[in-house]
Amino acid sequence: MKLQLNPATTPFNLAQTLTCGQSFRWRKLGAWWAGIVHEKVVKIRQADGTLNYQTIPEESDSRFIESYFRLDDDLPEIISQISSDDCIRRAVRSCTGLRIIRQQPWECLISYICATHKNIPAIKNVISNLSKEFGRRVTFDQHDFYTFPKPSALAKASIEQLKACKLGFRADRVRETARIIHEQQLDLESLREASYESARATLRSLPGVGPKVADCVLLFSLDKLEAFPVDVWMRRAILEYYSDHFPPAFIERMKEKGSGTPRDYREIRLFGQTYFGRYAGYAQEYLFAMIRRQWTTKETSISMRRPYK
Repeated sequence: MKLQLNPATTPFNLAQTLTCGQSFRWRKLGAWWAGIVHEKVVKIRQADGTLNYQTIPEESDSRFIESYFRLDDDLPEIISQISSDDCIRRAVRSCTGLRIIRQQPWECLISYICATHKNIPAIKNVISNLSKEFGRRVTFDQHDFYTFPKPSALAKASIEQLKACKLGFRADRVRETARIIHEQQLDLESLREASYESARATLRSLPGVGPKVADCVLLFSLDKLEAFPVDVWMRRAILEYYSDHFPPAFIERMKEKGSGTPRDYREIRLFGQTYFGRYAGYAQEYLFAMIRRQWTTKETSISMRRPYK
């Protein structure tokens, strides 16, 4: 199937969106991207303003794709509202067409609990292991995909089974959170209608959900575009581009400690939400993508210049 986009009114870059670190289940197969969305295998590619896609086991109409990739967001308007300075404008230009994905809340929640203190390749590996062990296999174009485990499967799993998937200390947290969702003590979808602060407080009550995990789930699955997750990349962005918005003592403390305290997290989050406004989450994602690319390029360059021993 095809979905035609007008680049002027609906700018979109599929590759930028799928490689900016917000989701972990997509892979490149030749000219196509393939992944699992709501238990469907989605195979998709972009040619200028046209998205070509297939979904199995059943065919989905364009609304499915439009919703997942948030093509209903007025991106030109969002960019105009967050473009407060040269830095964010440069970030937007470097990631033209990047959109926040509207993920399934249950999968997003467990994925980000698993992501604690892990880099992106390790996160992908853990989620792949969980899906192979507890999900359902779907074969498409001679490639195997696995649906994300249901809450009941993870709630009933043993700690040993979960640790075998490389969860480590996260195993207890994942199982207990799965039990709460499985027993319907919390309806994640209901948080979509709650206020940001109320939804955040509810998520924070779950095992393994700290400030960053809560903000990621709110931003990437529950339509809270004001959420502003703070990680090592955002702290680097603050130190490099926005240090003059903070007291000198705060910046010195951030430089010395390397990783921030809960209070530091709150200060940076509130700055982002105040400075960038209702679409702070989009600003965060553009800054995240830009600073991560800059540091990765810098580290690669240093590594290539380092003499062999």
